[in-house]
Amino acid sequence: MDAKTTLPDSLQQPLLRSLLALRLGVFIVMLMWTLDKFVNPAHTGKVFEKFYGIEWLTSHMSYIFGSLELLLVLAFVAGLWRRWTYGLVLILHAISTFSSYKQYMAPFDHLLFFAAWPMLAACLALYWLRDWDNLFTLSKNSS
Repeated sequence: MDAKTTLPDSLQQPLLRSLLALRLGVFIVMLMWTLDKFVNPAHTGKVFEKFYGIEWLTSHMSYIFGSLELLLVLAFVAGLWRRWTYGLVLILHAISTFSSYKQYMAPFDHLLFFAAWPMLAACLALYWLRDWDNLFTLSKNSS
């Protein structure tokens, strides 16, 4: 079933453009987090230790995680396997957002952490509307 056929014509183009904007915005953030794993693997180790309790992350592991994450975000921005790539991006970002719960207890000391919430909403919206997100994708199917 083509998801676009269930929408009024007046909504199709605005929805497609809006979903593309959300996908590109989420991609930019995810790409920067991914690149940080290559550019500054020590920072990745500190983040994993502080927020996830993982103390064993080496530079080599940071490169492996970064490589896997890079494949994911490239597939995500290309609109490939949307059920899986959008879902994984949503899960990764949700873990990141919820693991920062201590930062939310002192909000005015950690204001930038609150930017995670609108991005989480964008990830969730993209996942829910993945069947309609077809503008500039390599795959027209969400599976």
